[in-house]
Amino acid sequence: MGSDTLNGAVATTRRQGVSFAASLAFENISHRYHSKDTIKNVSLTAEAGEVLCLLGPSGSGKTTLLRIAAGIEMQTGGRLLLNGQEISGPSVFLPPERRGVGLMFQDFALFPHMTIRDNVCFGLNDLPKKEALMQADAALDRVGLFHYADRYPHVLSGGEQQRVALARALAPRPAVLLMDEPFSGLDSRLKDSIRADTLAILRETRATAIVVTHDAEEAMRMADRIALLKDGCLVQVGTADELYRKPCNLFAAGFFSEINVFDARVRGGRVETPLGGVPAGEYKEGQPLSVAVRLSGVQLEPEGGDIPARILSRRFLGVVELLELAVPQSERTVRARIRADLLPQGLRDVTLSVNERDILVFEKDASTS
Repeated sequence: MGSDTLNGAVATTRRQGVSFAASLAFENISHRYHSKDTIKNVSLTAEAGEVLCLLGPSGSGKTTLLRIAAGIEMQTGGRLLLNGQEISGPSVFLPPERRGVGLMFQDFALFPHMTIRDNVCFGLNDLPKKEALMQADAALDRVGLFHYADRYPHVLSGGEQQRVALARALAPRPAVLLMDEPFSGLDSRLKDSIRADTLAILRETRATAIVVTHDAEEAMRMADRIALLKDGCLVQVGTADELYRKPCNLFAAGFFSEINVFDARVRGGRVETPLGGVPAGEYKEGQPLSVAVRLSGVQLEPEGGDIPARILSRRFLGVVELLELAVPQSERTVRARIRADLLPQGLRDVTLSVNERDILVFEKDASTS
């Protein structure tokens, strides 16, 4: 019997049940560390069965929120509710092992002296030995690594170790799976495939997942919804489409796309920038505004565009080129990202136009919120 047939036959007797998905709600969560506020009154719910990404730069509080959810960290204010039942707050604090929550660490945290199977069994101490082994084998089978069960972590690649860590986190069938930067240690060439495999496994198990990342594209690839954080505050929550197309402020706009930023005021019902303008809409005459123009929205042609420009530099990045331009009425250079080979090499003087949907206007003080 071939190995593929054998693995398929064994898999039919080793199917792991799906998880019981639960909602996890952060209700007015605050946290202080050495008199510094690290989380500031955050309210957010991961709905049952969804993948929610906590996105933000270093120091935004996303990992602290994850540690609070896991029970490793205690909030200084607010409550944590699992399916509406308080598991951490003024009246109760359930230890990590009683929460039905799985945690997958950034560095995988596999024990080098234990076999792959024993690593996966580590979180199944409450089960009889035989049942724990069956659960571990089912979890390894799910991530495609059952054939490595009796080997040790050092023989595995980084991507395989990541899958073992995922199997260990899934083996107890957690209601909520917490993942802290799960792909940051992987080779960039592996990330896409491992991320896709992980997402497929999460969908199959139907566990609620909260994933921490600092990479906006990764969040957009994985998440049903994204929670964007900055300086311990929740900036915006929504789908990838909502956050990209309708960012609430300049910070959110800049996190999801490269932008040129201009100061502007409403004049005659319009907001004008050196790259073009848009109707002022709800903004009042003379109101100071911040305007973001996406690099990808700047269209360049040898002639025929709306605004003359001079190419100062161009950098080939494979599929695209990154250009720096000088334009009238702007003291600063303007950047554009265009398809590679769209313009002839050696060309210096061009014209540009901007798609109005790539011009985003915000109140001046909203950019710092």
